[in-house]
Amino acid sequence: MLHPDIVGGPQSQQDSGDDAVRAPEARLAEAAGLALAIELEIVHQEVVRVTKPTPATLLGSGQAERYGELIDAMEVEVAVVDAALSPVQQRNLERVWRCKVIDRTGLILEIFGARARTHEGRLQVDLAALTYQRSRLVRSWTHLERQRGGAGFMGGPGESQIELDRRIIDDKIVKLKRQLEEVKRTRELHRSARRKVPYPIVALVGYTNAGKSTLFNRLTRSDVFAKDLLFATLDPTMRRLKLPSGRQIILSDTVGFISDLPTQLVAAFRATLEEVLEADIILHVRDVAHPDSDAQRADVEEVLSDLGVGPEQGSEHIVEVLNKIDLLPAEERTRVGNIAARDDSVIAVSALDGSGSAELLALLDRRLNALRLTLRVDVDLADGATLAWLYQHGEVLEREDDERQAHLLVGLDPAEASRFERRQAETA
Repeated sequence: MLHPDIVGGPQSQQDSGDDAVRAPEARLAEAAGLALAIELEIVHQEVVRVTKPTPATLLGSGQAERYGELIDAMEVEVAVVDAALSPVQQRNLERVWRCKVIDRTGLILEIFGARARTHEGRLQVDLAALTYQRSRLVRSWTHLERQRGGAGFMGGPGESQIELDRRIIDDKIVKLKRQLEEVKRTRELHRSARRKVPYPIVALVGYTNAGKSTLFNRLTRSDVFAKDLLFATLDPTMRRLKLPSGRQIILSDTVGFISDLPTQLVAAFRATLEEVLEADIILHVRDVAHPDSDAQRADVEEVLSDLGVGPEQGSEHIVEVLNKIDLLPAEERTRVGNIAARDDSVIAVSALDGSGSAELLALLDRRLNALRLTLRVDVDLADGATLAWLYQHGEVLEREDDERQAHLLVGLDPAEASRFERRQAETA
């Protein structure tokens, strides 16, 4: 397991402009966590300083040969390079090291392939993997000079093996994209159905292994898979939850974010984040005990901003949940608690022991009340069904009756207000 610390060139971490740059050792530890997530046994891990990346092997010929000797001596079967390797670099390193080499993208794809459970999740993994493999045919074949007979009247040299394989992969990609479109249409139908029973949606987001699923289980009394592993959750899960006020919400657990997420996965897994776009409130769950908590926060906020739901698009929809306070020293735990006490958009919790859970639910009640729309509604006194609906789904703040009508001031969640408008239009 190697993490190249690139200190020169366009890939340099120091020149990235990111104020929350991670230490190379922290990046190596994260890569090791990724490897452990698919039960690889790590026999050696090291940060390797790269002054100037080389096109052939990234590390340079001297370093590549030195690590080749180490790999041979330790009888390593798989070498993981925590960087984005080009197909040529990957092929050349495999030749020098005489073992299988996977880069960060390949490692994350392995995890996603092992963890995806739903039909949609597997389709997305397959699409990402095929997109990745398509660019790597240069290293996958040793018989690329072979050609098949030409088609058509002109004859010609025919189709090389690599062209055939690329065409087969392209056909599979087209088929998978078509299937994913069907899945997305089905998800939209499910969302439309939920709008007809419009509970507010609260989405959990955060860096991988921040404790989202543990918090989800704590709040909903569910048993969603939650473990101290990177990417323990890949498929979105939703449960209904009752708040202290009696209001019903839908809580959604989503896939975790990670720095340098492969571009193939950004595109393929966007559908799993669609629930976030629909959410009335986003709970950004942070591992406040992690040494790179601030950098992880920046990564998540960047992805949310790309989706159009980041802090700059409206911080009133985002609550920062400082999780794992049980792991903090007493003095630091007090400091974090004081921050949360001063800011209604921040709350400190421990999903593991339940600390702060009641306060989080109360905060959700307050936030949803603040998002409520206030409508003045005139309803015929004979229309008991509409009056009952408003009392059941909203909060009647004022009521004044005359001989024929009830004049109401009602607070409704945005989704419920839309439903009421549709209801009135259908009965008009």
